[in-house]
Amino acid sequence: MKKHLYIKNMVCDRCKSTLKNEIEKLGINIHRLELGEIVIDEVESSVLAQIENAIKVNGFELVKEESDLLIEQVKAILIERLDKGIDTNLSEEIALKLHKDYSWVSKLFSKKMGMTIEKFFIHLKIEKAKEYLQLSDLNFSEIAYSLDYKSSSHLAKQFKSVTGMSMSEYKNSKQWNRKDFDKII
Repeated sequence: MKKHLYIKNMVCDRCKSTLKNEIEKLGINIHRLELGEIVIDEVESSVLAQIENAIKVNGFELVKEESDLLIEQVKAILIERLDKGIDTNLSEEIALKLHKDYSWVSKLFSKKMGMTIEKFFIHLKIEKAKEYLQLSDLNFSEIAYSLDYKSSSHLAKQFKSVTGMSMSEYKNSKQWNRKDFDKII
């Protein structure tokens, strides 16, 4: 029998790699590893406690409530969408992947996170834009296009709204105040 562990704040490949290494150190076989989820063989409660400790020590948290699980699944969908450049209707994608009514998921997300799914996704995009500004030679139009904006002016407006500075000011300031995806809220 397999055990599904749902992990809070697991938002990137480095997070996956860290937890994979920690769990394999405990001699546990991993069947599947995705953002926010690890599938392992069923284990005794003492081993599960060791896994939970390894998760906590590395800055993650085991998700136990269904509502928290849904929030983490929404975040994983948004991060995957951002990384892969998926261009489909966001609400339809979330409803389809979670097998839940989007309106209900959206209300739950807003209640738990203090912002809408769309606003959270904008914050993710702005953090990705900061990364591009810091690490790449892309111009503003190329950054906007890579983040699925229709125009660079739309990105620029959202960037200023979220950060309080223009993209040019941010790039020229060299004061990179990027946030990890799990620290957005």
